Amino acid sequence: MSQKVEISHRTIIFTVLFVIFLWFIYFIRDIILFFFVSLLLMIILNPFVNGLSRFKLPRVISIAIIYLTLIGFLILLVSSFTPLIIDQSSKLISLFPSLIENMGLVPVIGDSVIAEFTRHLGNFSEAVVKFTFSAFSNILSVVAVLVLAFYLLLDREKIENGVDGVLGKEWRRKIKLFLDLWEKELGGWLRGQLLLMLSVGILTFIGLIVLRIPFSLPLALLAGILEIVPIIGPLLSAIPAVIVGFNISPLLGVFVAILYFIVQQLENHLLAPKIMQKSTGINPVIVILSLTVGLKIAGFIGVLLAIPVYLTLRIAIRVFLAR
Repeated sequence: MSQKVEISHRTIIFTVLFVIFLWFIYFIRDIILFFFVSLLLMIILNPFVNGLSRFKLPRVISIAIIYLTLIGFLILLVSSFTPLIIDQSSKLISLFPSLIENMGLVPVIGDSVIAEFTRHLGNFSEAVVKFTFSAFSNILSVVAVLVLAFYLLLDREKIENGVDGVLGKEWRRKIKLFLDLWEKELGGWLRGQLLLMLSVGILTFIGLIVLRIPFSLPLALLAGILEIVPIIGPLLSAIPAVIVGFNISPLLGVFVAILYFIVQQLENHLLAPKIMQKSTGINPVIVILSLTVGLKIAGFIGVLLAIPVYLTLRIAIRVFLAR
């Protein structure tokens, strides 16, 4: 005997409103991304601003000093290294198939695998370069993010106080707890991860320069960026460098492999424990899964924001859904 399923008017209205809400979120996704990046910049810079404020400097002056230092460093970095990175990256990608062929790996690996690896290497380098150029070419968006982050840093405490008059003390307590945890966990992870990526990139670059390996700058950049991917990232970043080394001499290829091994041992046993000791640990499986989902949804931007989004959702669930 078939059962009759009845759907109430409330269920229909809720479903329609939920669909409209999802559509609205999708429609304003660029605004949400813009605001989220501004919030991330705020929590990264806030400890440095608080540190300068301890010297009796007005908060606005502390923020201005941090901003001028950061902007000057980024302009120097981009103007000095971007042309060299583009030039060396394009040469490395164009030569990569012949480098593999010189090692006699084509029959072992197969043309299709080599072509696919080269394509992904090219896409990755292109994505990094495009992101760098788009970030600095779209001046209006960059300025808007910096201005919004500036006011968020300036009014950090007023944000909590303003909630009290609108939503009540309980919501103020929860939002204050969320912001404190967000700044501690996500801010600690972001600052620590950026410092780890920078350290691994610099150490790799110095080692490759000492060994006189060509294309040392893009290879070191690749090692620094892939540091965010646990276990798999360091292995993937070592492959192109080892191939370049073996094309010069087998002994040099072995030395390059040893270099990457030493850098990873330093990262695992010296740098990471010191740098990340105050940040929240994340399961490597969660990291890889988040990065994969981020890549699928939004490409290179999704990879950059995958872990921050995951940590934000995790903290929000703990604060707002806990009884």
